[in-house]
Amino acid sequence: MDGADVKHNHGFPHDKTAFANVEWCSRGAHLIHSVLKAIRILKTFSSDQPVLTLSELSRRLGYPKSTIHTLISTLESQGLIERAGAGSYALGTGIIPITQAVRVNAQLRDRAAPLLREVGDYCGESVYLTILDGAFCLYIYAIESSHRLLARTAVGERAFLHCTSVGKALLAFLPEQRVQQIVREVGLPRFTERTITDPAALARDLAETRRRGYSLDEGEHEIGTFCVGAPIFTERGDVVASCSVSGPAPEIVAGRLSDLAPRIVSAAEEISRRLGFVPKAGAPYLRGSPAPPQGTRASSD
Repeated sequence: MDGADVKHNHGFPHDKTAFANVEWCSRGAHLIHSVLKAIRILKTFSSDQPVLTLSELSRRLGYPKSTIHTLISTLESQGLIERAGAGSYALGTGIIPITQAVRVNAQLRDRAAPLLREVGDYCGESVYLTILDGAFCLYIYAIESSHRLLARTAVGERAFLHCTSVGKALLAFLPEQRVQQIVREVGLPRFTERTITDPAALARDLAETRRRGYSLDEGEHEIGTFCVGAPIFTERGDVVASCSVSGPAPEIVAGRLSDLAPRIVSAAEEISRRLGFVPKAGAPYLRGSPAPPQGTRASSD
């Protein structure tokens, strides 16, 4: 798959064959009905009626009992549903980590938004916030510039990691084993002539990102789009998110780099601090990564 060409529309490839191991479900199309049924079962439970029987679920949803039983058994195996008595069920404790993750993402967005708005107001370009989502990054907040040709927002969309500044900011600070796993899983498909499709070249790019503290996308994901990105860390020092400045002018990564890179890096550092991240004096900037030399993290080299 490395080097495979993929035509796309702002992050979503039209060639679904590029995703041998990934289930795709775009808005309103290619929906997996069994998954929808399982989700509807979960959403039927409420604080008013936390315990339901198969008969009650069948009646409310209009599905045969046999279908309900099969889906309930699957959900139960994953801890999302648990037995609450003879023939009755309730939401399982496996739901808790999911709700906590939603809360964490909301907290991240709320803490990051004011800082990213300041960056957007200053630079007049689009600013994005993403989180790591499996082998991809997921856009959870965006300030769209008037320069952007597409009218719709990027929020809710996923993108590859190897060809976007937000993605490379994440990859650069992930454990090497995890990076290799992601490359094996989804490959390094080509989006433009500038996309990095060679694992060794990607490794060199990520090493440079770690050295200077920010990542670059020089038209590697979309022709005519240039971005500067920076990583965001949790209190444990794990990279969990990234943010970027993005625009149509090559000057973003040329003439304006010495101005924009320090600003997006500073915003990312402050967001990390608000999440509880405090680099220890004399310790590596991130587990497994060399500490950047003092005064070079915001350089424009």
